[in-house]
Amino acid sequence: SDACDDIISRVCEPLAVEPIQDKYPVKYDESMNTVLVQEVIRYNRLLAVVHSSIEQLRLSIKGIIVASTELEEVANSIFMNCVPDQWAAKGYVSLKPLAAWNTDLERRMHFVCSWIENGAPSIFWFPGFFFPQAFLTGTRQNFARKNSFPIDTVDFEFIVRDELSIDNVTAKPDSGCLIHGLFIEGGTWDSDRHLLAECKPKVLFSDFPIILFKPVQFRVAPKTGIYHCPIYKVLSRAGALSTSGHSTNFIIDGEVPTDMPERLWITRSVALFTQLRY
Repeated sequence: SDACDDIISRVCEPLAVEPIQDKYPVKYDESMNTVLVQEVIRYNRLLAVVHSSIEQLRLSIKGIIVASTELEEVANSIFMNCVPDQWAAKGYVSLKPLAAWNTDLERRMHFVCSWIENGAPSIFWFPGFFFPQAFLTGTRQNFARKNSFPIDTVDFEFIVRDELSIDNVTAKPDSGCLIHGLFIEGGTWDSDRHLLAECKPKVLFSDFPIILFKPVQFRVAPKTGIYHCPIYKVLSRAGALSTSGHSTNFIIDGEVPTDMPERLWITRSVALFTQLRY
């Protein structure tokens, strides 16, 4: 019962969609409005199942209703500090135990609610997206529509900024989007040399600096001096193709500058992630 109270106190109720749609209507020149509303709808499905199952679990503990097999699974999962299967089915991919998952969901909803309250931020917390591919498509779409380009001719230039802190980021870029919150495994970022570098001894993961996804038409990718670094949601690196044709784990490749052969980083399995296990 105490665990139920703790979860409910931290996980907000599903958000009212209509006021958000009124504030952020579908606009030809601003795809981010649609991205935000879709994110809210996705999170609402998860929030609804969390609240309803906790409410039913409370009633079954009091003996008001009979505990079903699903409720027993929820109760056992909470006791074992695991995310219940019916929550995971409606949720985003995650390897975190329940306590860390709760904290993560709380932070994600803070990110979404702050966007609703204050408008699109100058820099986006990338791990906060339920479906980050839609956000990247929206960024490309804004650029393509602004310049009357066919969207399939627009690709991203991946520009790594050298600062880790977002405190100095006050203005939005002219085109594209700034993101932060990624972690790197198998290497680290050397901000002095502006290059991918060897990771420090006994440091498995480190924070990756701010990235600018800059849309460019008919972009020709550099042949040398970069490592095509995959960006995943979780550390398992495994994923399945969803009905939208996107992987449930892999997001996009990022071109990270390097002065070493690309095969070195491939051998070391260097990759970027939106979340760790804890």
